[in-house]
Amino acid sequence: MAIILGIESSCDDTSAAVIKDGVLLSNVIANQSVHEFYGGVIPELASRAHQQNIIPVVSMAIKTANIKKSEISAIAFTRGPGLMGSLLVGVSFAKGFAKSINVPMVEVNHLQGHILAHFLDEKDKKNPHPRFPFLCLLVSGGHTQLVVVKDYLNFEIIGKTIDDAAGEAFDKCAKVMGLPYPGGPVIDKLAKEGNANVFEFARPVVGGLDYSFSGLKTSFLYFLRDKIAENPDFIEENKADLCASLQHTIIQILLKNLIKASKQTGIEEIAISGGVSANSGLRNALTDEGKRKGWNIYLPPLKFTTDNAAMIAITGYFKYLNNQTCGYDVTPMTRM
Repeated sequence: MAIILGIESSCDDTSAAVIKDGVLLSNVIANQSVHEFYGGVIPELASRAHQQNIIPVVSMAIKTANIKKSEISAIAFTRGPGLMGSLLVGVSFAKGFAKSINVPMVEVNHLQGHILAHFLDEKDKKNPHPRFPFLCLLVSGGHTQLVVVKDYLNFEIIGKTIDDAAGEAFDKCAKVMGLPYPGGPVIDKLAKEGNANVFEFARPVVGGLDYSFSGLKTSFLYFLRDKIAENPDFIEENKADLCASLQHTIIQILLKNLIKASKQTGIEEIAISGGVSANSGLRNALTDEGKRKGWNIYLPPLKFTTDNAAMIAITGYFKYLNNQTCGYDVTPMTRM
């Protein structure tokens, strides 16, 4: 029997989760709404909030799981990538707690956690798991990658963004339109009311399976600048169509390389993960593409798309079974 306590503190959400033999017993998340006022995450405020939240969050996760501290087999924690101040809080707490109950620690790559969220099972629900090897499109606010997943702990990145991530493009374009933070979910909501074929935006092309979104962002900015010069109310009058067209463009950029990757690798087990995998437009487009191509599509439950400790705990579980523990000298890394 293995009981893993997972701790996630890479950005602005403090989370703790407990997994027993691969089954999720609890997943507690404390959000930080203070960043909405600033239109983005403020690292100093985030780290201070983590310090306030981490003890009650971990305590609640253990209590909800109905276990004792003495039953914990190992503590898994996010080592990176992420904000240094936020990571320091989680890593430091993991060290202290692991030492106090004399259990090993397991360092986890946050991005691998997003991918392995597909293997989370719940007490009353067994979720569908991709078969190896599968192709995963990892899309979040800070990362966009195409990954061949050969086993639980064997990953190969075959494509990545050379500049901005897809989630970053969503949020920055939303900010230009004056939409609240985080902008991605707002664009998704408004896009449902608009026409995706009204406006055309740049679709940067780079070599191989890599992505680029900075050109799209610049194209969108200059387009709005010119239109506002003609009509100051242009954004307000066309908000839904702008959101629908922008979202459609980003999704098409993402799917183009995913289709190419599937052809090159011969893999038809296709999954998405990361915060942007909650986008309804992307989920629908991938499902439709899967039907046309005969792919087996895996969409993570919405509650496991954003940052959470359940994905850290399940990754830690597989690493613990493989004896991949770490020492107390481990340090957080903003990039991994």
